[in-house]
Amino acid sequence: MLILKLLATFASFLLAASSVLFSGSSPSQSSKCANEWGVLSGSSPVAEHNPLTNIRTGRHSCYDRMVFDVRDALCHRIGYHVGYVDKLLQDGSGRRINVTGGAILEVRISAPSYSPLTGELTYHAKAGHVLPNVNLTGYSAFRDARFAGSFEGDTQVGIGVRTRLAFRVFQKCGRLVIDVAHKESSTY
Repeated sequence: MLILKLLATFASFLLAASSVLFSGSSPSQSSKCANEWGVLSGSSPVAEHNPLTNIRTGRHSCYDRMVFDVRDALCHRIGYHVGYVDKLLQDGSGRRINVTGGAILEVRISAPSYSPLTGELTYHAKAGHVLPNVNLTGYSAFRDARFAGSFEGDTQVGIGVRTRLAFRVFQKCGRLVIDVAHKESSTY
C-alpha cells in the first residue's frame, strides 16, 4: 500500500512538472498574470560589442515583448541599460526623437547597427524612424518604437508605452529580451 501511495505521489509530481515544462507557466499562473517586475531600470555592464542584426516583437497574454538579436554574442555578455525617460535624446547630437505613448522606455544596447570590423550595416534603420518590420498594431503595452541611432558602439531605441508599466529585462544566448506588463498592478 505504501508503495502505491509513493507511486501515485510521484506520478502526480511528474504530471505537474510536465505541465510547467511544456506550457512555460505553472498551473496557478494560467488564470492570472503575476509579476514582481519594477519600473526603475535594468543594466548589465558592457562585455562585447557584436552587431545588432534584428529587432522583433511579440504579443503575449500578460505582456508585450521586444527582442534584440545580436550576432555571435555569447550568453549573458550583452551590455545594456533600459529605463524610463521623459524624452528620448539621440546620443552624440542631443537631437530629440519623438516617441508616441504615455511613457518612453529607452533601450541602450552595446550592439552597434553595423559591423565594428567593416562598418557594413547589419540592422538597416534610420534615426527618428519607426523600427523596420515592427508593426505594433493591436499591442496592449507598446504604442511606438523608434530607432535613435548607433553611436560609439551602442544602439539606442525608444519604446513608446501606454503608461509607465512594470518591465523586466533578461538575456538569452545572442538576444536581449524586454517584457512590458500589460497592466499597472503587480498581480492581476
